Amino acid sequence: MLLSPYPTAGERIRITLLWIWCGLVILFLLVPILIPVPLSFNSGAFFIFPLEGISTRWYEVVLGTQRWQSAIGNSLIVAFGTTFIATVLGTLTAIALSDEKFPGRRIVMPLLLSPLIVPVVITAVGSYLFYARIGLASTYAGIILAHTALASPFVVVTVAASLTGFDRNLMRAAAISGARPLTAFFRVMLPLILPGVLSGAAFAFVTSFDEVVVVQFLASASQRTMPLEMFIGLREKLSPAITAAATLMMALSILLLLVANILSRRGRKASV
Repeated sequence: MLLSPYPTAGERIRITLLWIWCGLVILFLLVPILIPVPLSFNSGAFFIFPLEGISTRWYEVVLGTQRWQSAIGNSLIVAFGTTFIATVLGTLTAIALSDEKFPGRRIVMPLLLSPLIVPVVITAVGSYLFYARIGLASTYAGIILAHTALASPFVVVTVAASLTGFDRNLMRAAAISGARPLTAFFRVMLPLILPGVLSGAAFAFVTSFDEVVVVQFLASASQRTMPLEMFIGLREKLSPAITAAATLMMALSILLLLVANILSRRGRKASV
C-alpha cells in the first residue's frame, strides 16, 4: 500500500493545533519579559497604560545619573572578571574531563554542574558565611569568585560539547612534531574549540551580569550592581528608570546569547 505524500485533513488539523499551542506558550513566556520595553519609553513618572507620551528621559536617567553609572560600572567589573576566570577554569576542566582516562570523571562532572541545581540563595548564604571569616565579604574579589562558581558550569558544558568532535590525534601529531603541550594547545586545540569557548564566555558574562541574589549578600553599598540597584529601586521607589535599565540588560543578554548561538553553530559545522 502506497502512502500519500500529502497530509490528510486530520493531520493538517493536528499540525495547526500544535502550531497554535506553541504560539500560545511562546506568547505566555515572552509577554512578561517584553512589558517593560514600552514602559521604558513612557514620558510620565508612573507605570501606566496607555503611555502618557513617548520619551527617552528614563534612559537618560540610567545612563547619565551617577547612581546608575556606578551600578553599570560595578556590573561590568564583576562580569568581565567572572567571565575571564570562569572561561579559563571551565575550559581547562572540560579538557581534563574529555579524557576518558581521567579518574572519577562520572563523579566530578555532576559536582561541577551542581551550582545549576542548588538554589542560588544557598550558594549566597554559604559564600557570605565563608567569606566573612577570610575577609572576602564586601569585596569585588569575593563577588567575582562567587559568580565564577555559578558561571563555570556553562563554560564546562559548552566547551565539552566542542571537544566531542575534536580528534586528539592532532595533539599527538603536534607532540611528535616537537611542539610543547602549551604550544600545541594554542596552535592546534584552541582554534578548533574556540567557538565553544567563546559561547561559554558569553553565557558566563550573562550569568554574572544578571545575578542579584549573591550580590545582595556580598556587595557593600559602593559595590551595587545594576540588578541590585533595580531590586533596591523596586523596594524603595517605583521609578520607570527601572524599566529602562531592564530593557538595556535584556538587549545586552539577547545580543550575547545570539552571538553564543551563532558561535555554537559554527563550531558544530567545523566539527562535521
